[in-house]
Amino acid sequence: MTVSNSSQLANLFPAEDQIPVEYQIQPLHQREYLINGEMRSWDGPTTDVLSPVCLTGPNGLERKLVGSYPVTTDREALEALDAAVAAYDNGRGEWPTMSVGDRIACMERFIGKMLEQKTTVVNLLMWEIGKTLGDSIKEFDRTVTYIYDTIDALKDIDRAGSRFKIEEGIIGQIRRSPLGVVLCMGPFNYPLNETYTTLIPAILMGNTVLFKPPKHGTLLHYPLLEAFRTCFPKGVVNTIYGRGANVVPTLMQSGRINVLTLIGSSRVADSLKKMHPKSNRLRAVLSLDAKNAGIVLPDADVELAVKECMLGTLSFNGQRCTAIKIIWVHRSVADQFLRRLSEEVNKLKPGMPWEPGVQITPLPEPQKPQYLTDCIREAEAQGATVMNEGGGVVEASFVFPAVVYPVQKGMKLYREEQFGPVIPVVPFDDIEEPIDYIITADHGQQVSIFGTDTGQIASLIDPLVNQVSRVNINAQCQRGPDTFPFTGRKDSAEGTLSVEDALRSFSIRTVVATKNTDGNKAILNDIVGQHKSQFLSTNFIF
Repeated sequence: MTVSNSSQLANLFPAEDQIPVEYQIQPLHQREYLINGEMRSWDGPTTDVLSPVCLTGPNGLERKLVGSYPVTTDREALEALDAAVAAYDNGRGEWPTMSVGDRIACMERFIGKMLEQKTTVVNLLMWEIGKTLGDSIKEFDRTVTYIYDTIDALKDIDRAGSRFKIEEGIIGQIRRSPLGVVLCMGPFNYPLNETYTTLIPAILMGNTVLFKPPKHGTLLHYPLLEAFRTCFPKGVVNTIYGRGANVVPTLMQSGRINVLTLIGSSRVADSLKKMHPKSNRLRAVLSLDAKNAGIVLPDADVELAVKECMLGTLSFNGQRCTAIKIIWVHRSVADQFLRRLSEEVNKLKPGMPWEPGVQITPLPEPQKPQYLTDCIREAEAQGATVMNEGGGVVEASFVFPAVVYPVQKGMKLYREEQFGPVIPVVPFDDIEEPIDYIITADHGQQVSIFGTDTGQIASLIDPLVNQVSRVNINAQCQRGPDTFPFTGRKDSAEGTLSVEDALRSFSIRTVVATKNTDGNKAILNDIVGQHKSQFLSTNFIF
């Protein structure tokens, strides 16, 4: 669909009676939250959840009401913290002292109950953040697969620690132990998957958790709270609602948070870490900002580069931390690349999340369309042009993708992470230009290189692996597969999130050791043989 004006986008929004029956939604008004194994009632203030999907009616376009959720205070947040601290009990609680096998059994029960809620969660993903039906199903399924993979990785880690080592006259057993109370905050763009990539390993390693759902994508977690309540001991998982600026500082200032995990803004992460009174005791597991670059070399396969850059820049409307957010193109192929990229962008189908083949959907953040418009207008004022017809056209929560060229230093699109369907393209003559851009960037997550000259590709790999944490060759930037390390340099990340790495991030290697004497060996044999310790054990999990 070629978009030339906002009325074409407005016509894509349905009336209430035009929504397919299977995707209709009744407002879900959450009036309870999980603390200390109890679903507690809430009769205080609430926040309405308005969908990015607008409905046509007598008053024009209006965002559909999805439901509402509690706006709790720092009092409830501290109650949740007290529950998590009590459940951990300085490492003496039921959960941190439970065997790995028993913790895995609890998690497997959780998966079963989670699967029962698939239809509800998928529908809420579409309505709350505008994710397409196919991508919403994929996010749910990928999350379940991630949990299974994490369980398998934990078994491998535990098996490796099931043996005793004897070195220099010392007998020791090395296993991984939990860290304590984890504050977990996920993002709106992958509110289920990316939240669970921190939440699940934190729980499995024996920590207790405070879980604050993202601002957009809050309600979809509600159907899963009962599964958390029934599958884990009380106080292991506790939920926090309310405005982050009101409730999170109180938690951090208490000094009782052992691990901060945040997928979001580096500015917010920096602020929260500084609130903790004992920063040396705080471990941070962070996935933050990124301005991933694509570099199209003069010998690149332009068709391949266009295909991968399309996926890299516009999957889920470009609202991914791993998205390609700026493209450097050698001037010799810039015209060809821009023509083909603009043609392919204008073939994308905008529409409602449940419609077959839809690729561009409404944006969940109310302020985002105006921000993107401001970025485009500023670039135009400094000499850039929107290269594709209809690029940047806005109607309510819709923004049709815009290819903007030539972007240059001084424009917002040059350095700011736009996090939306705007594709800045920069021409270059000397390869040192994009390399210098990456070196001087605040972010260091990924880069994509498009070319066929192996010598030049190799000459780029060697310096770039010291600037970013993943170099993609003739492929878009992305997170998966989940067994690959996912992290970043500079302001982009702290710690590593992948299946095995995440388990390590939420735990610490711990040793039980003794001198190699007959008396000490007898003690160890008795403890192990009589199964008197969960830690000191040679049990092998199959």
